[in-house]
Amino acid sequence: MTVFRPAARQSAERRGRRSELFAALLLLAKGYRVLGRRVRTKAGEIDLIARSPRGVLCFVEVKFRERQESAREAVRMPQQLRIARAAQLYLARYPALAAGGVRFDLVTVARGRLPRHLPDAWQAQE
Repeated sequence: MTVFRPAARQSAERRGRRSELFAALLLLAKGYRVLGRRVRTKAGEIDLIARSPRGVLCFVEVKFRERQESAREAVRMPQQLRIARAAQLYLARYPALAAGGVRFDLVTVARGRLPRHLPDAWQAQE
Protein backbone atom coordinates (compact mmCIF):
# COMPACT_ATOMS: atom_id res chain seq x y z
CA MET A 1 0.00 0.00 0.00
CA THR A 2 1.42 3.40 -1.00
CA VAL A 3 0.87 6.26 1.39
CA PHE A 4 0.14 9.59 -0.30
CA ARG A 5 2.03 12.53 1.16
CA PRO A 6 1.93 16.08 -0.14
CA ALA A 7 5.15 17.23 -1.85
CA ALA A 8 6.00 19.71 0.92
CA ARG A 9 5.74 16.97 3.54
CA GLN A 10 7.92 14.63 1.49
CA SER A 11 10.51 17.37 1.09
CA ALA A 12 10.51 18.06 4.85
CA GLU A 13 10.87 14.33 5.56
CA ARG A 14 13.87 14.06 3.21
CA ARG A 15 15.45 17.16 4.74
CA GLY A 16 14.91 15.72 8.24
CA ARG A 17 16.48 12.37 7.35
CA ARG A 18 19.42 14.12 5.67
CA SER A 19 19.91 16.39 8.70
CA GLU A 20 19.87 13.37 11.03
CA LEU A 21 22.48 11.67 8.85
CA PHE A 22 24.71 14.78 8.99
CA ALA A 23 24.25 14.91 12.77
CA ALA A 24 25.13 11.22 13.15
CA LEU A 25 28.26 11.65 11.00
CA LEU A 26 29.31 14.68 13.06
CA LEU A 27 28.91 12.73 16.30
CA LEU A 28 30.82 9.75 14.88
CA ALA A 29 33.65 12.07 13.83
CA LYS A 30 33.76 13.37 17.43
CA GLY A 31 34.14 9.82 18.77
CA TYR A 32 30.52 9.19 19.76
CA ARG A 33 28.89 5.82 19.21
CA VAL A 34 25.41 6.10 17.70
CA LEU A 35 23.12 3.57 19.40
CA GLY A 36 19.86 4.46 17.70
CA ARG A 37 18.26 6.65 15.06
CA ARG A 38 14.60 7.69 15.07
CA VAL A 39 13.88 5.67 18.20
CA ARG A 40 10.15 5.54 18.88
CA THR A 41 8.52 5.39 22.28
CA LYS A 42 4.93 5.93 23.39
CA ALA A 43 5.88 9.51 24.30
CA GLY A 44 7.38 10.26 20.88
CA GLU A 45 10.44 9.88 18.76
CA ILE A 46 14.06 10.50 19.73
CA ASP A 47 16.14 11.58 16.74
CA LEU A 48 19.45 10.06 17.86
CA ILE A 49 20.74 8.21 20.88
CA ALA A 50 24.51 8.19 21.24
CA ARG A 51 27.20 7.36 23.77
CA SER A 52 29.81 10.10 24.24
CA PRO A 53 33.52 9.25 24.36
CA ARG A 54 33.30 9.72 28.15
CA GLY A 55 30.42 7.24 28.45
CA VAL A 56 27.50 9.66 28.85
CA LEU A 57 24.27 8.56 27.16
CA CYS A 58 23.05 11.42 24.95
CA PHE A 59 19.53 11.90 23.69
CA VAL A 60 20.04 14.12 20.66
CA GLU A 61 17.46 16.35 19.02
CA VAL A 62 18.31 17.37 15.45
CA LYS A 63 16.87 20.62 14.10
CA PHE A 64 17.11 22.01 10.59
CA ARG A 65 16.34 25.65 9.99
CA GLU A 66 17.51 28.27 7.54
CA ARG A 67 19.64 29.80 10.34
CA GLN A 68 21.32 27.90 13.17
CA GLU A 69 20.08 30.40 15.75
CA SER A 70 16.50 29.62 14.71
CA ALA A 71 17.20 25.90 15.06
CA ARG A 72 18.38 26.38 18.64
CA GLU A 73 15.31 28.46 19.50
CA ALA A 74 12.97 25.88 17.95
CA VAL A 75 13.42 23.40 20.81
CA ARG A 76 11.00 24.92 23.29
CA MET A 77 9.89 23.62 26.68
CA PRO A 78 6.99 21.40 25.45
CA GLN A 79 9.34 19.59 23.06
CA GLN A 80 12.03 19.30 25.73
CA LEU A 81 9.48 17.72 28.07
CA ARG A 82 8.32 15.30 25.36
CA ILE A 83 11.91 14.25 24.61
CA ALA A 84 12.66 13.84 28.32
CA ARG A 85 9.55 11.65 28.72
CA ALA A 86 10.57 9.57 25.69
CA ALA A 87 14.08 9.22 27.19
CA GLN A 88 12.57 8.13 30.50
CA LEU A 89 10.54 5.42 28.75
CA TYR A 90 13.60 4.30 26.78
CA LEU A 91 15.68 4.08 29.96
CA ALA A 92 12.93 2.08 31.67
CA ARG A 93 13.58 -0.60 29.03
CA TYR A 94 17.40 -0.25 29.10
CA PRO A 95 18.35 1.06 32.57
CA ALA A 96 21.99 -0.09 32.38
CA LEU A 97 22.64 2.41 29.57
CA ALA A 98 22.34 5.30 32.06
CA ALA A 99 25.25 4.12 34.22
CA GLY A 100 27.62 6.79 32.83
CA GLY A 101 25.07 9.59 33.12
CA VAL A 102 22.48 11.06 30.77
CA ARG A 103 22.18 14.38 28.97
CA PHE A 104 20.17 16.10 26.25
CA ASP A 105 22.10 17.41 23.26
CA LEU A 106 21.09 19.41 20.21
CA VAL A 107 22.56 19.33 16.72
CA THR A 108 21.59 22.30 14.58
CA VAL A 109 21.72 22.02 10.81
CA ALA A 110 21.40 25.09 8.60
CA ARG A 111 21.54 25.50 4.87
CA GLY A 112 25.11 26.07 3.67
CA ARG A 113 26.63 25.60 7.15
CA LEU A 114 28.33 22.75 8.93
CA PRO A 115 26.18 21.08 11.61
CA ARG A 116 26.76 22.39 15.13
CA HIS A 117 26.70 20.12 18.18
CA LEU A 118 25.49 21.66 21.44
CA PRO A 119 26.18 19.20 24.27
CA ASP A 120 23.96 19.42 27.34
CA ALA A 121 21.62 21.83 25.51
CA TRP A 122 18.96 21.59 28.25
CA GLN A 123 18.22 19.85 31.51
CA ALA A 124 15.29 17.49 32.02
CA GLN A 125 12.64 19.07 34.23
CA GLU A 126 11.71 16.92 37.21
